This record gives sequence, C-alpha cells and structure tokens, in this order.
Amino acid sequence: MTHLAESLAPLVSAAFANRSLLRDPAHEGAVVATIEALDHGQLRVAEPRGEGDWVTHAWVKEAILLYFAIREMAVMEVGPFEFHDKIPLKRGLDKAGVRVVPPGTARHGSHLEAGSVLMPGYVNIGARVGSGTMVDTWATVGSCAQIGRDCHLAGGVGIGGVLEPPSAQPVIVEDGVFVGSRAIIVEGVIVEREAVIGAGVVLTASTAILDVTGSEPVELRGRVPARSVVIPGMRTKKFPAGEFGVPCALIIGQRSASTDRKVSLNAALRDFGVPA
Repeated sequence: MTHLAESLAPLVSAAFANRSLLRDPAHEGAVVATIEALDHGQLRVAEPRGEGDWVTHAWVKEAILLYFAIREMAVMEVGPFEFHDKIPLKRGLDKAGVRVVPPGTARHGSHLEAGSVLMPGYVNIGARVGSGTMVDTWATVGSCAQIGRDCHLAGGVGIGGVLEPPSAQPVIVEDGVFVGSRAIIVEGVIVEREAVIGAGVVLTASTAILDVTGSEPVELRGRVPARSVVIPGMRTKKFPAGEFGVPCALIIGQRSASTDRKVSLNAALRDFGVPA
C-alpha cells in the first residue's frame, strides 16, 4: 500500500462504517482526496498483482459511494448542453493528453491515460482507461471498470459497472484486447491480455465460456484466457417445458503468438471469421 493509501484508507473505511463521521472535516476530506487521486491516476480501484492476478481495493470503492453522499445536485452547463447531477465532468483533458470527441463524457473521478481516445461514449467514476485505447462511439465504461492499454472497445460496447458490494471485483479488460460491436461484459468478468471478443458476445459471471478448440469442450466462467478468440454461441439445455438454446460464449482459437497485436488482430478476424 502506498503512503497516500495508508493515510486515506483508515479515514474512508471508518466513515463508511459510520456515516456520521462525514461531519468531521478529516473524514470528508479523505473522501474528496481519494476521488481526486483517482481522477489523476494516483490511485485505482483494482490493480494487477502478477500474471492474471488482480486485487480490488474495497476502501476506494467505499470512497466513491461516500462521495455521492456528500455531493449536492448542481446544474452544469457545457455550451448548449445542460446537466443536473452530483458528479462534475472530468476537466483538464488537454493537459492530460486525452482526446475526447463531442459529446463524449467522462466523469470526475475516472482516469484516462495520455494517448487514450474517447469518442461519443461514456466513462464513469472510478473507471480507468489505458494509453492507446479507444472507447468508440456509444461504448460505455461502467464505474470502476479497468480497461488496459492499446485496447479497442468498438461501437456500442457495454462494460458494466461494479460498485457494490465494495469488495466485489470490477470488470477488468487487460492490455491489447479487442471488443467487438455491441458486446457486453459485466459482473466482474476478467478478459485477459490480447483476447478478441467478437461482436454481440455477452459475458457475465455465470456465462459458460466454452473452449471448443480441442476434442472435448472445456468450460470456464468469469475469465477469458489471454489471446483467446471468442464468438457468441448457443448450447441446448433441458427445461420442464422442453429443450431450448441457452446463450454461451465459444473460444474458437488463439491469436498467433508470432505476430504483433495489430497484425494478429487482423489475422484473427479474418482467419476465424469473427464479426467486429
């Protein structure tokens, strides 16, 4: 734990357990300082701790929930647009080296690394978007989601937010991942580095992810292995009323390890016929 976290975490957690402490300037100040640190990338909700291993900082999510409690509703005007909300919009994008295309919106308390691009999409409080990543048109990055570097969230992608309970893992998309149009990733699913998620894939904590590259399917849940190429699938399940198709996700191959990310992505889309 960093010195900043060591100084803020006890005050935040105490206030989360006893909201009356928010009347104390020290505790309220710790909440505000945590959100500022999130906004500037000095803290994050979750961070990697080794290959494929992530740790979630519950106290940071507690600070986000408390921030809603101490903020008042306010009118915000941006040119001809008017908003009425508790959380202000992110500012200082030019100094941060971030490109945001109107009417793309990032909330204060989110962090966009230098070199990231936000088309007319949305990034919620607590989320982090890595350098070189594009959040494409009408794609949404939910609260606390962690999006790695050099990713592409294609048009209409839905990355779910996970705020409560504070200990719950957020959605994590590691470096170099491509997520196709209208795909949905929610409930703390981890997509490991350089995977390709085809258009229309839905990944929840309970979605069966079937690796069908071998002679027998191998079932996974909650995690897409690195460099996997994933498409929507269906499998038959018996119910009292009969047999019906239930959605699942199919791992149909792997990105080539001998090519770089860009070439490998194009090859995956071409070789496996994955819609983008």
